[in-house]
Amino acid sequence: MCAGSLWRGVIPVMESCLRPGWALPLLAVVTLAACETAPKSVPKVVAAPPSTKAEVWQGFANPADLARIQRVATGWSSGLAEARAGGFRDAIRGEGRLLNPDAALPRPAPTPGSYSCRMVKLGKEGGKGPAFQKFKPFFCYVQVEGELFTIVKQTGSQRPAGRLWEDDFPNRMIFLGSLALGNEDEARAYGDDPKRDMAGVFERIAPFVWRLVIPYPQDGSRLQVFELTPVAEQPKG
Repeated sequence: MCAGSLWRGVIPVMESCLRPGWALPLLAVVTLAACETAPKSVPKVVAAPPSTKAEVWQGFANPADLARIQRVATGWSSGLAEARAGGFRDAIRGEGRLLNPDAALPRPAPTPGSYSCRMVKLGKEGGKGPAFQKFKPFFCYVQVEGELFTIVKQTGSQRPAGRLWEDDFPNRMIFLGSLALGNEDEARAYGDDPKRDMAGVFERIAPFVWRLVIPYPQDGSRLQVFELTPVAEQPKG
């Protein structure tokens, strides 16, 4: 019930006590005050947690690396096409499943420990040089930090290091990392230097064999493909 009916019996008394012309303005003020409603409470805005595994790593990846990962299939097709056109068909065939774009198997998470690693590069760097290059093996290490795997290249003048994130595609994980150069003790954190950032796809391609595919790396090639196989003698301790 609004205040208008409540005040109906009070008006004559007020009019008798006030000078002419005061009753109606005062009544209007009192009536409006009585009819006001309490201010509505403003609902709090709560950010929803990520609903998918991909949304978690996408929240850390920069836009350029998101685009690279989305173009991994294009990197495979263009890199292999350039290498075949450059006369490297036999070399590609000799790599077997490593250079088969569809070789990914379930359960991509690696086993922690030391690995023998090597890299194959597909596509010309900036349109120059050979479209297929193989590099000497090196050592790298996989360890677990919390809920994430980390990969560190232990030797060489260019040493990638980064973390592996689960993805919505069950046959792959996502690598986000950076590059240590020369005598640097460790790689910079991902995102500290966009020119050194790396992003790619990590897959298991055979029993105890994994690969890390970096599409459109910053050297200008189409793909960098790292093969990882556990070393026979694992360090103890």
